Amino acid sequence: MGLGSNLSDKAKHDYSLVQRAVNDGDQHAYAELMDRYRDSIFFMLLKMVNNRDDAEDLTIEAFGKAFNRLHQYTPNYAFSTWLFKIASNNCIDFIRKKKNNTMSIDSDFSNDDGDRVSFDLKSTGRNPEEEAIREQKIKLMREIVTRLKPRYRELIELRYFKEYSYEEIAKELDLPLGTVKAQLFRAREFLYNIMKNTKGSI
Repeated sequence: MGLGSNLSDKAKHDYSLVQRAVNDGDQHAYAELMDRYRDSIFFMLLKMVNNRDDAEDLTIEAFGKAFNRLHQYTPNYAFSTWLFKIASNNCIDFIRKKKNNTMSIDSDFSNDDGDRVSFDLKSTGRNPEEEAIREQKIKLMREIVTRLKPRYRELIELRYFKEYSYEEIAKELDLPLGTVKAQLFRAREFLYNIMKNTKGSI
């Protein structure tokens, strides 16, 4: 799959990051792609929904969906074009659903093979090898979590690193329980889409 001559230098750099992320499960490549586009995606979504909290949530969702489908990206057009399309389509779906007022929240996910995957990072008598893998996963999660907006960072820190319950988080951050669950759902899906792509390297 050759690079299209129609791509700008910026788009070519993006494509090299995509290749590193897909082929090598490179955590830094995911983080750099997110850094390059997080703000512009956020401001585009903010114009669409006119609500900063929703725009933040939808930004996380857009990157989660894009990273999940990263292997489908082809350099016929710029990565930014592809990413913005995913983000805007997801936002339109969100606006439609909001009108119908439906949202599903689950505590784990099915991957493409139909396996259930959950983010259980609690330590329960693992052998040394499992413990080492767990430590590596936490390190990878922390790497990506540092790139998130402070509100998401705080939620994930409390839930996965300090092991607070949903109720404790709601009390600590003075947020409605439903908001905490919905935002953690989005954050978890985002992290899952990155973690599953790097599982070969841990």
